[in-house]
Amino acid sequence: MRKYRDAAEHLAKSLEQREALPDALERRFEAGQREAVKRVATLVLSVDPPDAEVLIGGERVGRTARTYTLFFEPGQHVMVRAHAPGRTEAFQSFRSVVGAEHEMTLELLPRAVASSANEASSAKDTAPATPPPLRTLPAARAQAPSPWASWPGTLRITGIAVTTAGVTVGTILMVRAGKLDDDLSARRARLESEPSSSASMCWQAPRSSPCGELARLLDARNMHGRAGLAAVITGGVVGAVTAASFFTDFSFLRFTPAQDRVDVSPVANGSEIGARIEGVW
Repeated sequence: MRKYRDAAEHLAKSLEQREALPDALERRFEAGQREAVKRVATLVLSVDPPDAEVLIGGERVGRTARTYTLFFEPGQHVMVRAHAPGRTEAFQSFRSVVGAEHEMTLELLPRAVASSANEASSAKDTAPATPPPLRTLPAARAQAPSPWASWPGTLRITGIAVTTAGVTVGTILMVRAGKLDDDLSARRARLESEPSSSASMCWQAPRSSPCGELARLLDARNMHGRAGLAAVITGGVVGAVTAASFFTDFSFLRFTPAQDRVDVSPVANGSEIGARIEGVW
């Protein structure tokens, strides 16, 4: 969606909890983070004391920390301020450069120390104080885009839905076929236990007779069993194709989804395997 700053922020927050991520997802997030930071400016901000309130362009940063990693659209002139009770206010500004990592330190002195320092400096003819220099690291070398392309997430979601529905419906039909088979066996045993029964009694029996009921149960059992088996097989085939799409190179198709709003990724651990689906619905 070309929202590189949003992507860099969200991926950075996710990677702060990397111990909760599967290895494959962690590697994918790291690759996405490297790609996103090449399109934005990065600010590594150190604040002392760490409980100081930080404002970026007049808006508060929603948390307090000793070190912040923030991302900005390139070409912006950004004003950074910090203030805390009983301390002087500190501020700096910088112009964001695409692909560069800026470093900034804001130190808030206690007001008593700052007042003493101001009184001492007023007796001397000194140059106006200047904020500490802002260090800008060289921009990272751009890398060629990955040759790997992925299916649109909507096709994978369709495959997962078809697989789930097919296996579920097939299982229900096969359970129903098993129940009909039990009824068929019970009625056949009851019919054969009658004194007037014989091996040829059902050859010319009308549809309304007990033999006709056995024939209808047999047809229903066969129909449910075959339909259930076909649904399970269809769901399994679609599921196998969907799973294979996660590990197949589709770059020969030479297309890129316009705006992927859904992301599907496989998740596996020692006891389970499945898929994580995330996106805007």
